[in-house]
Amino acid sequence: MAARKQPLKKPAAKPAPKPAAGKAPVRRAARPGKSPGKSGGKPYETGLDRNRANYQPLTPLAFLERAASVFPGHTAIIHGKARTSYRDFYARSRRLASALAQAGVRKGDTVAVMLANTPPMLEAHYGIPMLGAVINALNTRLDAATIAFMLDHGGAKVLITDREFSETVAAALAQLKKKPLVIDYDDKEFPQNGRRLGDLDYEKFLKSGDPDFAWKMPADEWDALALNYTSGTTGNPKGVVYHHRGAALMGYGNALAGTMVNHPVLLWTLPMFHCNGWCMPWSLSAVAGTHVCLRWVRAGAIFDAIAAHKVTHLCGAPIVMSTLVNASFTERRSFSHTVTFMAAAAPPPESVLAAMADAGFTVVHVYGLTEVYGPAVVNEWHAEWDRLDSAGRAAKKARQGVRYAPLEELAVLDPKTMKPVPADGKTIGEVMFRGNIVMRGYLKNEKATRDAFAGGWFHSGDLGVMYPDGYIQLKDRSKDIIISGGENISSIEVEDALAGHPAVLFVAVVARPDPKWGEHPCAFVELRPGATATQEEMVAFARARLARFKVPRTVVFTELPKTSTGKIQKFALRERAKLL
Repeated sequence: MAARKQPLKKPAAKPAPKPAAGKAPVRRAARPGKSPGKSGGKPYETGLDRNRANYQPLTPLAFLERAASVFPGHTAIIHGKARTSYRDFYARSRRLASALAQAGVRKGDTVAVMLANTPPMLEAHYGIPMLGAVINALNTRLDAATIAFMLDHGGAKVLITDREFSETVAAALAQLKKKPLVIDYDDKEFPQNGRRLGDLDYEKFLKSGDPDFAWKMPADEWDALALNYTSGTTGNPKGVVYHHRGAALMGYGNALAGTMVNHPVLLWTLPMFHCNGWCMPWSLSAVAGTHVCLRWVRAGAIFDAIAAHKVTHLCGAPIVMSTLVNASFTERRSFSHTVTFMAAAAPPPESVLAAMADAGFTVVHVYGLTEVYGPAVVNEWHAEWDRLDSAGRAAKKARQGVRYAPLEELAVLDPKTMKPVPADGKTIGEVMFRGNIVMRGYLKNEKATRDAFAGGWFHSGDLGVMYPDGYIQLKDRSKDIIISGGENISSIEVEDALAGHPAVLFVAVVARPDPKWGEHPCAFVELRPGATATQEEMVAFARARLARFKVPRTVVFTELPKTSTGKIQKFALRERAKLL
């Protein structure tokens, strides 16, 4: 069991005097200027203080300890033919913590991981923070220069890297003046041809560690737990810092939003480097679920895993849904149960939802950002909405929804006055968050942190509306709004209209400079395999569904550029639109 007998630490409090032998330290929760022993007629402030018996800092690390204690023989991880029980998952995580400690890793140090969705990535989410160190999961699809920046900016002391990514990592390390200790992971289930970059092998490194390592709970739940970098489409990426409290609360929040009970089985279609896999590596331990690792997201492999392991949950961007609904007959497998797909980004068109339902999936629409630990908003569905007609249901499904259970406040505010916009479903404001699942801030970037938290709210940069029932709906990113002839045009609204065309697979709408109107909507359309369409056809389709000034005047058929997490790179399309 973990060693938990350490003094509690309260943020901004002075160190308590050393307790007498055999007595537990006590923290007084007195108000400033008041004696902790005098109530002033307020009995709830006398003798009811924090102590080791009634207060422990929140941390998701406790989830794994509990799962290993209660369900030691239950399968925690499936990877190829390999199976890992919760007993062994916990022991291997403690080995990793012990080995890292022997390598000189201390509290506050950064340990970077360049790993696919494999068991070491899950072990890193526990073993690294067991030392009070910070896990930095690197985006495996980025270029060497960006990886080098992250390693340098985050001050990585150790790098655990998969041989699949050795070419990129080698180029990144060559750019660093101070290199981290490199540990190579060689996947025995799915061997890779990449070269070794260090002198240490992951499995041998683990064997040097103690499976009974006495890790410590954080003294302060505000301690840094993880470092995640934003996409950095303009300038260098920003380092988003998570704390133990937020990650623990997200562990519960994900389970509630995804209805994860009774040993759920999660197939890893979402990259674990993306917001720490939306904190799902921690969530699943809270409900003693099973992780099914997936090295590459392929339709056949997904269907095989669902059928073989009775997968109950998937997570990911709409591109994963597209992979599923467009799977060939030979790739598909039959299964009798329903699979919950937690989908982020823009809500899928009704036709895609129908195709997902036919394939055996139910979609839970969520929305969030790196700065709020992944999804923090969920479209909670009401049973009475099932009785609406197709258009009515589509309108409800198009909304992002309401706050996650562990998020205290979600609002749509005027960014200038910081006052709520009317809840009329029409007035546009900025979506803002406040609560325990908001990041600590941006690492080594005080100005960006101040700007993000101006007025006591986290500014998302997303524009949206609030409905009378408290549900929000995104209308655009602040930088993506199109202003044509003085009229604001939501690119999302135009995209939703075009997405209903049967030939359209993906669509993105951006502003194109216009000598008369300032700018006008320009649509970039990626067609379904084998489908055809013309600009005239698309314009006519949009005109039947939109006000005339919102109809795109330019339509370009092309494969859309996407980020490593499947999001469409609108900044690249804006540059293309300027050259048309």
